[in-house]
Amino acid sequence: MTTTTRLADAGALPVWRRPQALLFLMAAAMPVAFATWSALLNNFVIEVANFDGHDIGWLHTVREIPGFLAIGVIIVIRYMHEQVLALLSLALLGVATAVTAWFPTLGGIMVITLLSSIGFHYYETVNQSLQLQWFTREEAPRKLGLLLSVGSAATLASYGLIVLLWEPLSLTYNAVYLAAGGFTALVAVFAFFAYPRFEAPNPQLKSFVLRRRYWLYYLLQFMAGARRQIFVVFAGFMMVERFGYDVHQVTGLFLVTLLCNMIFAPLIGRAVQVFGERRALLFEYAGLVTVFTLYGGIYFFSWGVVVAATLYVIDNLLFAMALALKTYFQKIADPGDIAPTAAVAFTINHIAAVFLPAALGYLWLVSPAMVFVLAAGMAAGSFLLALLIPRHPEPGHETIFAKLNAAAPAE
Repeated sequence: MTTTTRLADAGALPVWRRPQALLFLMAAAMPVAFATWSALLNNFVIEVANFDGHDIGWLHTVREIPGFLAIGVIIVIRYMHEQVLALLSLALLGVATAVTAWFPTLGGIMVITLLSSIGFHYYETVNQSLQLQWFTREEAPRKLGLLLSVGSAATLASYGLIVLLWEPLSLTYNAVYLAAGGFTALVAVFAFFAYPRFEAPNPQLKSFVLRRRYWLYYLLQFMAGARRQIFVVFAGFMMVERFGYDVHQVTGLFLVTLLCNMIFAPLIGRAVQVFGERRALLFEYAGLVTVFTLYGGIYFFSWGVVVAATLYVIDNLLFAMALALKTYFQKIADPGDIAPTAAVAFTINHIAAVFLPAALGYLWLVSPAMVFVLAAGMAAGSFLLALLIPRHPEPGHETIFAKLNAAAPAE
């Protein structure tokens, strides 16, 4: 990264060296490490470290601390370009994932998880900022859908190799973590040297930004983070604990999910473009209320593994619609607010994530069903908040209240 290129001049570069190509490369590299870590995690911690629901809750609480501290990105980008920070964070994620199996104890797993989480969350914070700066408002929904599809394809390749090779080659956790994490780290190093540093036309504020007019976006981010944690922590854990899924079975479920995401993510992006953020988010939240309620039914009515697996796939597809929250913010934001607000939003998104997994780990020991019922209530709250999004959001028209205030006669 020895040269600097303005975004407006990037069209003169070869296609593979343009900004959007870099976004797609990173979108393919990150899931290889993160998805492999996720696919093996539940089996690894149960088989190697004898985790129970309490332990897994605390592990995910530790994992989310860097997300809560993502606001620190604002300080870092004062001294480091966002693109450089994204690639260094990606490399950290890869290296930490590679050595995960070297620390098969509760303390060791927590420390290495904390390091990989710093890489993941700082990468995601800056990557979201770069996406919204490098895509125009018109193309953002479609391109974000394509990025989701590319990430799903990379994850699919990782899962496919695990499913096909785990038993025939008697793979170990160490070998798989080394391969996946090493690949992601090498891609980050390649991208660092292969791409120029791209300069967006709108300089980003490098100070703390918390604007009153973004309040609805902040609330939706908070609810999304709380809801997402319940799914990430406990849905996969349920498949192993209640139904005895092995590594290749868990990964096979992830494969089905990824195939669906590859097919539907671009369509979701187009749907957001056509129907708008309000309708897309209302559909997502209504679907999540239904899915989480049915998750509880698995325990109340002893439904089988087929129902659980089906709900898992549907759940993932609904979460893909969260790209509408990104484009909603892009439409209401001042161009210079994107980077600092991405950091603030990531912190808000992870407020609940810091304490919720550990707290719900205790509830899980008493009543797993109630954990999912609580998630359904959160989704219902998000549905009510999404009703406040206008059909055509823009600066000065962030909520339906802004429109009502503008229409009110002056006194």
